[in-house]
Amino acid sequence: MAENSRFNESNNPVLSRYEKADQPGFAYSEGRSALSHAGGGGGATPDQDFAVITAGGGLRVTMTDVIMKSTGIFALTVVMAVVGWNTYEAAPYLMWIALVVGLGLGFANALKREVSPILVILYAAVQGIFLGGISTWYNSYAESVNYQGLVQQAVLGTMTAFAVMLLLYGTGVIKVTGKFMRMMMIALVSYAFIGIASLVSALFGVGGGWGFYGVGVWGLLLCLVGVALAALTLVLDFEAIKQGIANGAPERESWRMAFGLLVTLIWLYLEILRFLAIFAGGRD
Repeated sequence: MAENSRFNESNNPVLSRYEKADQPGFAYSEGRSALSHAGGGGGATPDQDFAVITAGGGLRVTMTDVIMKSTGIFALTVVMAVVGWNTYEAAPYLMWIALVVGLGLGFANALKREVSPILVILYAAVQGIFLGGISTWYNSYAESVNYQGLVQQAVLGTMTAFAVMLLLYGTGVIKVTGKFMRMMMIALVSYAFIGIASLVSALFGVGGGWGFYGVGVWGLLLCLVGVALAALTLVLDFEAIKQGIANGAPERESWRMAFGLLVTLIWLYLEILRFLAIFAGGRD
């Protein structure tokens, strides 16, 4: 993929390449690549080749493609989460293996120039096992402090946040502007540094093992910041998908778009889980 196709506006590294609609960028380069792999061209110029393979929209991604792929990998994640939930007590180490493998697959999918559907599917499956395991762990903790329904609440909260963000974006209440993107980038980088510092502090027992997130009311507020940032990142994902479709990205890129959404939803779910767990533990 050409270097000028690597757009940096989105804070989701998976979907950021789609967001500039005012230059050939990603779709142009990928379209030429697809033709090259198919052995096409016949001596025509790159512009003519690209015009031929995209004529009639046959190779272009549509919203239907994105919805279908997203639904498929989300369903797979849920199914594997059930597996992770039911096997956690017998084999808790599977959760940690899934975490490490999932991180590797996540980086592979994010950095690959040409999307690999099989890697996206494997990522969804492995992350499902991890989510099932960690959900069981959080649920056990909540029950130990007499708090019921934590996982159900986290799932409902994630679904609600997704629906609300989609509504706010679709109705134009939240608009993705250059200023909005810059503010999000600053907020996400700052939050990442806080998260790392919190992890280190947790190793020394700060916040009862929760790090900065467990430090009283301020810790809960930090949790809410994480939930808000994850939810707002969904808006950036929606915009990136919109621009990818507008730019005429190849149909196979619907896999990458679906993967990007899954990454953000997993992050959102984990943020909500942590918030509810810390809230449950600090009620007394």
